[in-house]
Amino acid sequence: MLHKCLRKTVSAVLKRNFDGGTHHIRCLSSDSNMMTVRDALNEALREELKHDDKVFLMGEEVALYDGAYKVSKGLHNEFGDRRVFDTPITEMGFAGVAVGAAMAGLKPVCEFMTWNFAMQAIDQIINSAAKTFYMSAGQVPVPVTFRGPNGAAAGVAAQHSQCFAAWYGSCPGLKVISPYSAEDCKGLLKSAIRDPDPVVFLENEIMYNERMPMSDEAMSDTFLLPIGKAKIERSGSHITLVGHSRFVAVCLSAAETLAGEGVECEVVNLRTIRPMDEETIIKSVMKTHHLITVEGGWPQSGIGSEICARVIESTAFDYLDAPVQRICGADIPMPYAKSLEDKSLPQAEDVVRAVKRTLNIK
Repeated sequence: MLHKCLRKTVSAVLKRNFDGGTHHIRCLSSDSNMMTVRDALNEALREELKHDDKVFLMGEEVALYDGAYKVSKGLHNEFGDRRVFDTPITEMGFAGVAVGAAMAGLKPVCEFMTWNFAMQAIDQIINSAAKTFYMSAGQVPVPVTFRGPNGAAAGVAAQHSQCFAAWYGSCPGLKVISPYSAEDCKGLLKSAIRDPDPVVFLENEIMYNERMPMSDEAMSDTFLLPIGKAKIERSGSHITLVGHSRFVAVCLSAAETLAGEGVECEVVNLRTIRPMDEETIIKSVMKTHHLITVEGGWPQSGIGSEICARVIESTAFDYLDAPVQRICGADIPMPYAKSLEDKSLPQAEDVVRAVKRTLNIK
């Protein structure tokens, strides 16, 4: 039965002509320049489905149920089951369908209900999507976007709380994005879908309901952000804090607290894990002479380790006035109990203590 479902899905993807769907009109309130991360992602998907009839969305419950997290709300009604469709519960199977469709010239957006479930599909992502362009001597591009929530949510325990930024960030052939804000999510998801290479897009479940400001430019359907470019979220002169995804918010909270004590932190929102914006990090470290990295992933071989290595191997090393520090998730499987979960992930007070320790402040 499963094979029949997959064959039917492949046929629908590769043989049918896609249409652009009906015109969608949004009534924006006076508060229109505030948007949740969920709605920003939804807007990005809608705009790209309209922009290019080769784009389609597939995954578990993305169509009739409007998505497990309602990121795809309304898209099935608007574009129909040729452009937005549900898949069987087999990550290996539908990820393979997405990769094959991309090789055939389409632009699939493949949603995983959580990146933890994508462990079932990691062979398709790494061995098929990431390596085919190289192994075909550039003759077979694979413009597929894999997206879904990454890292710890709340109360979902060890098998549903891993951060995969370092896992996929280590693989050549992939572009890996880990956005923080609503504006990041919209601009970078649109760029990911248009990119000729396979992209791993790591969202965060905790951030979906966050309402965040959007610039007038970001409200436009032509808005794109460049992949591989970090953003200075807060300028400072005493120490550089580098984070990605929801831990940018942790850095900003710590920076606000420290500003009340006369310490100005420069907060770098990494946005893209691969390719990493080494230039922005190095310039910031040369300015502040101190560096702390903050992430929810495990310490060993993490994103912070990579950032620290690059800084130490660069001209910025001579500018450091203290050792670099990494603040990471605890080196354990995620506990279920909330009290232990909170202690297993970086909190703003952890960053404040690390900054004071680095700057030798009592």
